[in-house]
Amino acid sequence: MREFDVVVVGSLNLDLVTRTSRLPGPGETVIGRSYAEFPGGKGLNQAVAAARAGASVALVGAVGSDHAGALLRDVARNEGIDVSHLVTVADEPTGRAIISVDDDGENSIIVVPGSNACVAPAELPVGQVVIAQLEIPVATVAAAFRTARGRGATTVLNPAPAAELSNDLLSACDIVVPNEHEIELLGGTERLLDHGVSQIVVTRGGAGVDVVTRASSLHLDAFPVDPVDTTGAGDAFCGALATRLAVGDSLLAAVHFAAAAGALATTKHGAVPSQAHRSDIEALAATRPTTTR
Repeated sequence: MREFDVVVVGSLNLDLVTRTSRLPGPGETVIGRSYAEFPGGKGLNQAVAAARAGASVALVGAVGSDHAGALLRDVARNEGIDVSHLVTVADEPTGRAIISVDDDGENSIIVVPGSNACVAPAELPVGQVVIAQLEIPVATVAAAFRTARGRGATTVLNPAPAAELSNDLLSACDIVVPNEHEIELLGGTERLLDHGVSQIVVTRGGAGVDVVTRASSLHLDAFPVDPVDTTGAGDAFCGALATRLAVGDSLLAAVHFAAAAGALATTKHGAVPSQAHRSDIEALAATRPTTTR
């Protein structure tokens, strides 16, 4: 059986993106300035991010038997991603994400799972790192992580969107990567540490990244860029992090590389189109040493 650097277990969506001067408040209607469709879904985004960062990647997921499903399968294949574990579900539409982006690059997102809700425990490709998110059933993620752990792989959970995490899942996670909002919804870093997670990486956008273990808490500053769209930046970070962990980087070195990837992703529109290539990530990462405080 072929072994991959990174195995991504996750969602694939067609992103429906509108741009507006500001995001609406509750009950408010605002006028959109433009509309476009992009390939997305946290699983596909992270798989593309890892592939462009230099990893060999397999993607485990599900799409519908519709035009969007065929398009997303082709996107993954064209990035060199193995799609032999990407199934087609006949009676569900491919997932959709309805995304609004304002002039500051901030976004709001509604995800309609569709075929992603059908991703079930199945044969898992062999990988050095297995990474998953929560746009697919939690039970599927837990099963995949148990299998991966049994093979000695490193398991990385990106708990997005934030959901209740069972002890069964937490006990199978080596690294959890929430953003600043998700970590609060999950009860904070202490709760995750108390439930057996050994390493937590909290992304805070322009405020940088926290790396928390039972023994220490370190902070890395963000790379300064001019953001135009933050959609997919967290996925860029996760895919790049998994890539560097797979080749044996320390967690801090991998976070440094991932922070550069995440920063670059904010400088372009669209989740998949914004994912940076290895040479560009390395160039930005090299502009400063791996420093913590």
